[in-house]
Amino acid sequence: PPPPPPPPVDASAAGETIIVSKTITGKGGCTVMAEGGYNAVLKSADSVATHYEDTMKGGAFLNDPALVEILAREAPDRIRDLFTWGAVFDLTCENEIAQRPFGGQRFPRTCYAGDHTGHEMVMTLLEKLRGSPVEIRDELTVIDLLKDGNAVTGAVTCDREGELGIITADAVVLATGGAGQVYDTTTNSTAGTGDGYALGYRAGAELIDMEQVQFHPTGAVYPYDTRGRLITEAVRGEGGILLNTKGERFMEKYDPARMELSTRDVVARSIATEVLEGRGTEHGGVWLDVTHLPKEQIETRLPLMLEQFLQFGIDIRTQPMEVAPTAHHFMGGLRITPEAHTTLPHLFAAGEVTGGVHGGNRLGGNALADTQVFGRRAGLAAAAVQRTAKRAVDADQIAAAEERIAKLYEGTAASAEVRRSMKRIMWNNVGIYRNELDLKVAERDIAKLRATPLGISSPREISDAVITENMLLVAALVIDGALLRRESRGAHTRTDVNVPWTNETSPFGHTFFSKAKSGIEILEGRL
Repeated sequence: PPPPPPPPVDASAAGETIIVSKTITGKGGCTVMAEGGYNAVLKSADSVATHYEDTMKGGAFLNDPALVEILAREAPDRIRDLFTWGAVFDLTCENEIAQRPFGGQRFPRTCYAGDHTGHEMVMTLLEKLRGSPVEIRDELTVIDLLKDGNAVTGAVTCDREGELGIITADAVVLATGGAGQVYDTTTNSTAGTGDGYALGYRAGAELIDMEQVQFHPTGAVYPYDTRGRLITEAVRGEGGILLNTKGERFMEKYDPARMELSTRDVVARSIATEVLEGRGTEHGGVWLDVTHLPKEQIETRLPLMLEQFLQFGIDIRTQPMEVAPTAHHFMGGLRITPEAHTTLPHLFAAGEVTGGVHGGNRLGGNALADTQVFGRRAGLAAAAVQRTAKRAVDADQIAAAEERIAKLYEGTAASAEVRRSMKRIMWNNVGIYRNELDLKVAERDIAKLRATPLGISSPREISDAVITENMLLVAALVIDGALLRRESRGAHTRTDVNVPWTNETSPFGHTFFSKAKSGIEILEGRL
């Protein structure tokens, strides 16, 4: 018999492959905005075991150990892929990839391209795509996933003119990012609306740990138009220090060993505490200062930060930056296996839309590594799905999508106003510090917004309304998880309960969400 065909090297090698983006591929997501870097063990003094341990500890041991082991082991190979494809990372004098220290890590393992690492990676991947048979369809919003029985078989889509369409597929990969836009102040691009969480949940996939929302410690505060814009952790990695309005380097009180390079959850809570106790600036922030660093170091290692603040008349070489926490990253999401399978047949996921890799708190530099490690695994696993002779399309699902759109023409509430209300509710009640009263208020108010019929007057408004519905669903899941987890763990801090986790045997386990199982529960010790 002839030898078996070689395994596919990517999804497109197994057959027709389509990328669907609701914006412009490579321009609308958060990866292109990522500034800090990519974690990989490249030096003999470092080790995969150390990277694994740092990630588990940083994630409050809520991580899936199998996923973390894969992340640490395969991240070096994936950055070598990028390097081979033409990515330009900063190099040392010995022509090795340069690495800087990031919070919560015992070794400088964060590779970088100045402070525009994500942009460099995305441009490299786009160039790689141009020489591939992959079809790209931009400005196409996925309304819902199609299913045949329990298996995902494609998607219902809507273009910018409001035309509905169907894409059938042997396998679907969700790589839709996070949902920072459900908050009033966020580092996320406008595309960070949590569509993948909502699509997976409505289809019946399991989600975990949706209450674990990371607030990046250093978002811009002033001028107002810059509010929430990311001030990369690379600033602290290069030696930036945090000061309150009394001139105190306050991280000495909260983590004297690691100081500004403590984990993000610790630094964010520390800044919030300084502001709440009256030692913050008039705009509700603290100072991030790099004026003690050589000007050449700032100009070469932090060029985007320098340029960004110069636009507003602030020279970070001589003046401190005003910063405060801002919604940044969702550690929770779709439950996946090491092969990036979700709990639904033929549905895969990678990146921020998944849960389990980062546990209760993500280390800076692990997100970009996550996209490359599990993006590759998702593509290979999807390519390995056995083709079906005929992909069934359920007419009832199409009718349900059409009915959902028709109801939008009968509603009256404007999507923009509903989103504004949702963002304020989430920021005021489901932020860094949480308590049952605030969460119950948010639960009630988000339920009211979800019950308010959204209205549209033009087919061009369909996508915006559908995305708003997705955001409201994600907000409800975050609130439910925050109410259920009656302990302070990772990025989730409850001020009204005295149940701190102490080790990996915390009885609460993962907060688990599944529409298919008609309820929300906590595994490994139900509440």
